[in-house]
Amino acid sequence: MMDGVDESPDLLADEDKARSESVDLHTDTSLQVDISDALSERDKVKFTVHTKTTLAEFREPEFSVVRQHEEFVWLHDRYEENEDYAGYVIPPVPPRPDFDASREKLQRLGEGEGTMTKEEFTKMKQELEAEYLATFKKTVAMHEVFLQRIAAHKVLRNDYNFKIFLEYTEDMSVRGKNKKEKVTGFFKTITKTADEVLLANQKDSDEFFENEKGFLVEYHNRIKEATSKADKMTRSHKNVADSYIRISSGMLVISTLENTKLDKLFHRVSEMFEKARKLEGRVSSDEDLKLSDTLRYYMRDSSAGKDLLYRRARSLADYESANKALDKARNKNKDVATAEENQQKACDKFEKITEIAKQELTEFKSRRIAYFRKNLVELTELELKHAKAQVQLLKNCISALKEEL
Repeated sequence: MMDGVDESPDLLADEDKARSESVDLHTDTSLQVDISDALSERDKVKFTVHTKTTLAEFREPEFSVVRQHEEFVWLHDRYEENEDYAGYVIPPVPPRPDFDASREKLQRLGEGEGTMTKEEFTKMKQELEAEYLATFKKTVAMHEVFLQRIAAHKVLRNDYNFKIFLEYTEDMSVRGKNKKEKVTGFFKTITKTADEVLLANQKDSDEFFENEKGFLVEYHNRIKEATSKADKMTRSHKNVADSYIRISSGMLVISTLENTKLDKLFHRVSEMFEKARKLEGRVSSDEDLKLSDTLRYYMRDSSAGKDLLYRRARSLADYESANKALDKARNKNKDVATAEENQQKACDKFEKITEIAKQELTEFKSRRIAYFRKNLVELTELELKHAKAQVQLLKNCISALKEEL
């Protein structure tokens, strides 16, 4: 680098510092789960799930297994389909690994190599490779979050299927859904949506759940909109960084054509835009992690909360139907014992879901507030840091240019 435009610690420090995903976890250390390694192949990602525990039900205190995305989906479905967990907020299933967009950009960049300078091509390639790596790390983090949420939950962690997922070293033979299963799942979703519409006007005597229903619907819609806008803002910063690459390369080309003192000026300006590009890329990365990812995670988590309310509403509807069936049986004096048994089962199920759901939704609110506050404070600190770095960069550049005049 030429003298004058200093690469100070404020500008480019901590570029490779590991960042953790925005997750709401407890501090219980009796069962710790993380993804210690991950291998990306063309059509799949293999996650090495590492477990460290002091719980007696596990054979070893520390062990690792290799899992794929389909097995995470399998584990999520085991919880969601188990009526014993109807009153709990099931941690949202991690999104499927998708690197197609980054691969396509790299492919298009290779095809257009002849239309740009060598320096511009190299910098664009570095940007796309960094984007691919960031996507990969986020994918790993979201799968890790899913497991850590379960491991931190005092009830979900005790599920036998979770133990199998963590401990079974052989192939679990879990495959992706075939076309028939996808179609069946689609119709189940349609049926559930229609059922939700029918239950939307259901009167709930419990004011807590009536308020939660209105809040979660509104909250989910607002946070979904906020996630979309945050993504647009992040992409805008990324586009600015890409533009700096072209400006920097253009200035560098001009500096090689000039045979006057201007060549040094163009060279220094080129260096400034290159460093500005790194800073702008950092801004985009931090906003994506601390804002967009936080919003996106809680958008999925609020959807899981809505699913809990749906299961309770469905149970309430079943309880009301059982009451009507019992009244009808008593009026006809026929099958009264069976109707009473069914009514009692429906009552017990509804009351159990209600009791658990109140605690779950209360905890959901408290942890959401705490971690939004945490991540927004961290984002603000990072934004201030980057703004100061950008100002310092411009000051250094102006000073360097003045020395050349």
